[in-house]
Order: sequence, then structure tokens, then C-alpha cells
Amino acid sequence: MRTAVASILGTLVLGVTNLAVCTAGTTVPAQSQVLPQSTAIPVRFEHSIDTKKAKVGDVVTAKTIQAVALPGGKSIAKGALLVGHVAALDAFRFDQTPYAHQKPSMLSIHFDKLQTGDAAIPVNLSVRAIASTIDSREAGYPHGIDETDHAGTMTLIGGRTFSPLDKMIQSEDGDAIGYNRRTGVFARLIPSGSCNGTNTEQSVAIFSPDACGAYGFGGDYLADNGRDGSGTFTLALRGHSVKLYAGSTALLQVNETK
Repeated sequence: MRTAVASILGTLVLGVTNLAVCTAGTTVPAQSQVLPQSTAIPVRFEHSIDTKKAKVGDVVTAKTIQAVALPGGKSIAKGALLVGHVAALDAFRFDQTPYAHQKPSMLSIHFDKLQTGDAAIPVNLSVRAIASTIDSREAGYPHGIDETDHAGTMTLIGGRTFSPLDKMIQSEDGDAIGYNRRTGVFARLIPSGSCNGTNTEQSVAIFSPDACGAYGFGGDYLADNGRDGSGTFTLALRGHSVKLYAGSTALLQVNETK
């Protein structure tokens, strides 16, 4: 499977006749559609993964949390399943050697395929942003800022805010940087830190257009985001064992061809 994934280097070929994509509210065959490089895929992890208990090769699953935008008005439906595996792990073990530098705990995950209907399509993805269960839950519904904020305010992972009644998300300067539509939140990704921007509109769901890195994990950090073409991302933590809880979310992207 790794050989097959590496050979496409991030190109998601939707060439299976029975792969369902949606256009103008209608489900049609994909007919050799290709998901462009850098396409964003917002997902929610289905099960918790504890480095103290998990094993290399354990199955990892996540589902898309809103429709994924494709060219020509088509989309991959909300709820499409991503299937991957634990590529490597290392629970925390305290080294009692005097003055020893403690090695961090690490959890590496590789997504292998996107499954929708009867189709199972190889993928090569990186993680643009990843958020804890609590941060993901908080970003999913509006919170009142004060007594005048009757509709509440949506705060996306990464910090951008908007009213759930608004159709447009604005920057501090008043520029439109995203749109709140019936099927979710869409935006052109904004360059931030190690993350590149896009000239095309992407599905961002509960993530800010400039979200980049790990959010709400305390001491956890992204040791590797998989953007090198490996398609394997790594969460690391010093002093404790990594545990990725069910309900955590990630904004994935199709890797660029090297």
C-alpha cells in the first residue's frame, strides 16, 4: 500500500465509476476527476489512540466534517471515510540516567485511502492544522461574547471569528477572507508559519483560513506534518505519553507532487 501511495504522491484520482461526488445537489459518477494538489480535507477522528496501548499497524479512521470542494462545483460529501494506520509510536519512558535528556513520546499516523460508497482511493496527505477534542467542540457552535451578542459568535480554530448569521468572514481590515454557506465554511487558505496559501477556495469547516500547527494539545506539538511527501504526520509530547482522543479534528491537504 505504501508503494501505491508513494507512486501517486498526493494525487487523489477519483477515476472509479461508482465514486459519488455531488454537483448542484445531484450525485453523479466521478468519471476520472482528480483532486488538485493542496485540496483541504477537514476531518474528525473516530477513535482515541493511546501510545501506551496502540500498536504499529492499528487502523485509524476519520470522517469529513463538511463537503470537500472540488473543481467545477463538484464535492466529496460530508461523512466520507478516511482510513489509515499507526505508522510508528513510542510511549514515554523516563530515563533515570543522571542528567539524561528525556526522549519525547511520539505517535505517527499515515492515511492510506479515502472511502466513499464502494470506492477506496489511495491518498497522500499532510496535516495543515490539528485540534484537540475540546477546541474542536468549542469551534462547532456559537458562544455569546456579551449580553448584546444574542446570536453568539463562532470562533474558528486559529482564532478567526464571525457571526453565524453572516455569510461572509472578514479580516481585521474588513476584507472578505471566507464564506459561511449552507454546506459549511469555505475560504482561500492564507499563508501562515510553515503553511502555504492557496488561490483556490477550499473547505475549512471549523478551521481559520490561516490555521497552521497544533491547537489545544498543551505540550503536544507536530514533530512532522507529512508535507515532505511521506504522507505521515507525527504528534510528539515531552514528559507524558501521546494520546489522540476521539473527536479531535484536522485540516488535511493533498501533498504536492515532488
